[in-house]
Amino acid sequence: MRIELIRHGQTDWNRDDRLQGSSDIPLNATGRAQAVETAAVLADQGLSAIVSSPLMRARDTARIIAEILDIELGASYDDLIERDYASFEGTVASGPMPDEPDAEYPDVERRESVTERGMRAIAEIKDTRLPIDGPDATIAAVCHGTIIRFVLSEILGEEIPHIHNAAINSIEWVGDSWRVLSVNGTARALR
Repeated sequence: MRIELIRHGQTDWNRDDRLQGSSDIPLNATGRAQAVETAAVLADQGLSAIVSSPLMRARDTARIIAEILDIELGASYDDLIERDYASFEGTVASGPMPDEPDAEYPDVERRESVTERGMRAIAEIKDTRLPIDGPDATIAAVCHGTIIRFVLSEILGEEIPHIHNAAINSIEWVGDSWRVLSVNGTARALR
């Protein structure tokens, strides 16, 4: 089974470099256009379903793709919600966001928590969709940049850089573990 982890399209807060986190910010016109472009890339992937985070920007990206590809818009998964930036949501970060709360960002969600949620979500998607769609199924899961980055880093055991809006990141369940096939639409050498 393959899961295409797709970051939602652009929002005004993305454009302005504001931390969104769990704030429910809508797509802007660029984000809607990015969703259309992503659907075109996915057109020949044979998707069985598309699922998402429940946040509006992810759900609307998924809905646009599903409508264009004429596929089922599946469930939303709370575990796919973006990292909680707490009191810093809506602000512009003064520098790189730390992986863990620190003196400058004391109330951001811990990396471990985000990673655990992300890994739990992809396991749930696999376990839910595998009996329906079979072992060769490809499912799209639209969510958020930080959770995708932390999940890919966890699978690979190395740091993954920024995830672009509407970028497709492919993972595959092989045997009893996940492997990363692509990051930001670029294929990775398999190990």
